[in-house]
Order: sequence, then C-alpha cells, then structure tokens
Amino acid sequence: MILKELKKIVVAGFIGLLSFSSQAAVQKDSIAVLEPAEKHVMEIGLTMDILGRYHYLKIAMNDSLSSVIFNNYLTSLDNSKTFFTKADVDYFTKYEYQLDDDLKRRNVDVAFQIYRIFRERANARIALVEQLISEGFDFTKDESLELSDDELPWASTDDEINERWRKSIKNQALSLKLSGKDDVGIKETLTKRYRRYQKGINQYNSDDVFQFFMNAVASSYDPHTNYFSPISSENFNINMNLSLEGIGARLTQSMDYTVINEVIAGGPAYKCKQLHKDDKIIGVAQDQEDYVDVIGWRLQDVVQLIRGPKGSTVRLQYLKGGDEGRINEVTLIREKINLEDESTKAEMIPISKGKKVYNLGVITIPSFYMNFEDARNRVPDYRSVTRDVQKLVEDLKAKNVDGIMIDLRYNGGGALPEAINLTGLFIDQGPVVQVKHSNGEIDVQKNTNPGVVYDGPLAVLVNRFSASASEIFSAAIQDYGRGVIIGETTFGKGTVQQMAGFNRYYPNYPDKMGNLKFTLSKYYRVSGSSTQNIGVTPDVEFPSAFDAAEFGESSRPNALKWDQIISSYYQPTNTISEEIIENLRALYQEDLNTDVDLINMQKDIAKMRQNQDRKKLSLNLNERKQEQDENDKESDLQKKLSESAGKIYQEYSASEEDQKKLREDPYLKEGLRLLAELVK
Repeated sequence: MILKELKKIVVAGFIGLLSFSSQAAVQKDSIAVLEPAEKHVMEIGLTMDILGRYHYLKIAMNDSLSSVIFNNYLTSLDNSKTFFTKADVDYFTKYEYQLDDDLKRRNVDVAFQIYRIFRERANARIALVEQLISEGFDFTKDESLELSDDELPWASTDDEINERWRKSIKNQALSLKLSGKDDVGIKETLTKRYRRYQKGINQYNSDDVFQFFMNAVASSYDPHTNYFSPISSENFNINMNLSLEGIGARLTQSMDYTVINEVIAGGPAYKCKQLHKDDKIIGVAQDQEDYVDVIGWRLQDVVQLIRGPKGSTVRLQYLKGGDEGRINEVTLIREKINLEDESTKAEMIPISKGKKVYNLGVITIPSFYMNFEDARNRVPDYRSVTRDVQKLVEDLKAKNVDGIMIDLRYNGGGALPEAINLTGLFIDQGPVVQVKHSNGEIDVQKNTNPGVVYDGPLAVLVNRFSASASEIFSAAIQDYGRGVIIGETTFGKGTVQQMAGFNRYYPNYPDKMGNLKFTLSKYYRVSGSSTQNIGVTPDVEFPSAFDAAEFGESSRPNALKWDQIISSYYQPTNTISEEIIENLRALYQEDLNTDVDLINMQKDIAKMRQNQDRKKLSLNLNERKQEQDENDKESDLQKKLSESAGKIYQEYSASEEDQKKLREDPYLKEGLRLLAELVK
C-alpha cells in the first residue's frame, strides 16, 4: 500500500507535529495539564459494561485484547513512526498486556503517561524543523521518498527519525512549489502549519487524551465502534449545521486532519461525486483567493472557513481516504440544503437499439430516508423514500416506460424499514433481510405488502460507495432474480450500530459526558450469506478505481468477518436467468473494447492504480513536473477523444442535454445500454 502522502508525504505535517524557531515555541504555561478526571472513571465503567453486554462480538477483556488496544493507541498517536523511537516503544511494551487489568480497575494512567511522552517527543523536534525550513531544499538531487510504510520499523536512532522528517518536509515543500508557491510562500506555509499544529498538540486537554485512548479500546472490537468525547459530540452538531448551509458534508477531526464523516445526499459535495467518507480536507479557499492551509486546525475553525453565503464559491484541497499520494482539488457552490434536495428523482431517457427506441426511466435514490417522527405520530403522508419512489414509478408507467433503472451509486444507506419497503415495490410478499443480534437470535424482516407496483424490466446500478441499506435492497433484488445488478462491488457494511449517551445513565451529573457508538447486529441476505466485508457482487461488474483492499469494509483489519447462516424460505421470481446475465456480460465486454468513454475510464483507473501501487515518490522537481505534465496531457487527450466521438452517441434518441450527461457518466450510459438490451 502507498504511504499516504500526509502520512508521509506531508508526513510530518499531519501526524507530524512540530513548530519552528524559538519564537514559535510554545511556552510551558500554555501546555494543558493532563490527568484523568472523575467522570472518566465513570465512563470507563459504562463502556466496559455496554461492550461486554451488548456488542455483537462477545470478546473477553483479556491479554489478547489488551495487546490490540495497545497497538491501536500507539498507531493513533504515531502512525507514521516519526515521533517514538524503538527505545520508547520497548519501554511502553511493559504495559502491553496490562491495559485490560487497568480498564477493569477503571484506570487510564498509562494512556495519559504515553501521551505526555508523545507530546514531549513532538516538541523536541522544533529545532530540526526550524533548521530544515530555514535552509530550504535542493530539488535537483536524485532522491525519493519511500511510500510503503506497511512494514516500516520504529527508528532505532535519532538520525534515522531526522532523515524521515527531512524527506517528508522536503516533499511537502515540493508539493507547494508545484502548486505555484515561491520559496518565501513555502517557508511561510510550512512554518504556520507546524506552529499551529504544535499549539494544538500542546492544548489537547484531558477529554481529548481520554478520547484517543477510549477510541483505541472501542475500535479494537470493530471499526464502527467508537467513543466520542463531549466536545466531539458538540462538533457533530456543528457538522449538522454545516450540512444545512454550506457544502453538505459532516466533518470530524482526527488528530491534525479534518475528515469527511458523511456526505449529505443532495448537497454540493454529493453532487460533485468527488468527495467521499474518510477524505481529508487540507486546504480551503474562498472563490479565487489563495488556499488556506488547514492542517492542524480545530474543527470549529475549519467549519467556519468552509461555510458561507448561499451561491458563493469555496474551493477545497483534499486527500483521498484510500490514496493520499496525491492532492486533489474541487470547486463547490455553497447552497442551502433542503429536504427536497435529498429526495429521490426520476427522468426518462430514450435509447435506440436498431430501429427500436426504448423509453428508460432512471430513478436516483441518494439515501434511504424516512421521517420517523411523522411516522410515529401517524401523519398520513409522512415522507419516505418508498412513498416517493412509488409515485415516480407510477409517473413513469403513465409515460409508457419500457424499463427502469434504480441508481444507488453513492448511497450510503439509511433506514432499514425503507430498504424492506422499497424492495416490496418490486417483489411480492416475502423475506428481504435477516438480522442476527448479539444474543444469537435471528430476526427475518419481511415485506408484508401483497402485490407489486412494477413488474417490468429492472436494473440496479451500484458502486463502491453503495452501502448498508443499498446493499440490502440490491442483494434482495439479486437473490430473488428480480432484476440485474450492474456496476462495482459495493462497500460491504453489513452491521448495525447504536448510540449510547453516558449522561443518560447519570442524569444528575453536572458535567457533560461522552457517547459510545457500538455494533449491535449483523445483516444477512435471504439466501443466508452476509454482505459484511464482501458487499454485493454485481451480475455485470464494471472496473473500479477503488480496490477493496484500500477502500471498503474489508480494508479494515478488525472488521467483522463474512459468514453465513441458514437460508430463509423465499420464492425467487427468476425474472433474470443466467442466460440473460451471460448475454449482458458479452455485450458489456464488446462495449468495453469499443466505447471511447469506457476506454478512457479504464485508462484513468489504471493510472490511479499505478499511483497507488508505487513504492517511491521522486523528490526531484523536474521528474515530478514531467509526471504532472504527462498526466495533464493525457487528460486533455482523453477529453478531445470523447468530444470527437459523436458517432458513438448516434444510438441515443436523447436530447443534447441527456447525451452530454451520458458522455460525462460512462457507467450510467453503459447501464442504460444493458437495460435496453434486457428490455429487448
């Protein structure tokens, strides 16, 4: 795997934490005093009790789990291995199998001790960083930065750590130079970056340190089990406000990064199709102004920088969650996000096959939404995705639609009842999903509505970002043989989480306490197979830029494993036969070799994979600039080829606007081709 450029590229920058010059040094009186608080003792007890009783995995708190927690904690503090030396880690190792006993005694003194040493190591780098930045860098040298950190050992000497820092900071400087900054601008940016980050590190309080450690504890169970400190919970509310007017993304903070936690359906971030969960925002610019480096900023400050009046422009620099070896940019128009923007939409696109024109409906579902409060209060017309889709299907049928495609790309899930009810629009009564609880009981969730709303040709379009409820719906359609699944293998999240607020257990306690999100149940298909880790494999599978090993549930080492249970009793419709699927696969292979847009997309994917797989990154200016120029030329060439490929689009009877949309979205175009063939 690639050393994530700001795990390494910006190495020092992120998990890098330094400052520069004696003037930038933080005074002792500004360094937060770190000691466990009374409420932390109470929260440890609640966390241990909830995880022990209710987490899906019945994991014993023993030496084995203690070792996992220990390594999680060290990784969270020094993932790039640029602060702790081997001697430090050897010293810490005496605690590796002690943490379980400490937690049972509600003691976190070791966690605070390790963090205090980490803070000392970070501050100890001030002189080195000051010297590197003031001296500048020689970009004519033939040297490179090692990108593969999977087996990177802890540094044995200070000289070894210093060399890691030198190359990392040089790479940051080179990236800034390639973006157009001069030497003065580079020094100013790097100096501010590390000064700000060091200040943040020294101001982390006891709640912050407690959260770092308790997250190491919680995530040792599975990646979706997390502890949130009181301020993190408040920040989540800030994120909710940001989602209402701004870019439409909920943000969280992970050490020095501002991380996208969720993309809100219908917002600018969702519509651009470039920003996704776990991407890291590293720069923010207003309209045409210069980027402000936000590495090391507090979440509240980044939120204020991103927010702005409706209709104004904001530009973001970001690192992909699965590929941090390249800085990406996106321009967004801020807008107020209404419920209407999240709602399902439909359009009719006519496609020609020979002399026949097929009217194909595309229903795009951004999330499985449902107004729970109105539903509980029995409001007759409460809002839900199923109700909206039913109306759209009826409208399409009135327009003599020949086939319908459900577009679930980038749909991260939502309400489980809606996944079940939506499936019921296309299949008759019967089971849709099985839910296995932590006590071993299996609950078969069924569609109880008789009849179907639509029984014609059906396709479902998915990608790597289709998760949870999207996977439940897709899996049911596939298991029943009701429609053909097209696109990329889905994310693979087959678990259910629940949030527990600790103040609820101590209602009279005067201080704000944290929250625990934990995994409670697991989803299974009606066939008995779990979607966990492996996702839903399409009947016709398109190439993906996001490998499961880098992005997806299976990329997380402690993700719950795939397994299967006994099949529920269900009666397939067998609308889609293996022969039909084989015919569609053959047509797709033919298109893959002849369609200019699909060919260009394959080239883009191959290039991205090549960048992800490389082990070294050149620190020579000419080599990096040549690589950048080649990428720009290739992109321009592909654009020209696509624009000149007018004959490919003669098969469409669609308007020029629809044709442009299909050219820009090769997977939608190919999906409609296959749906037209299915109708035929």
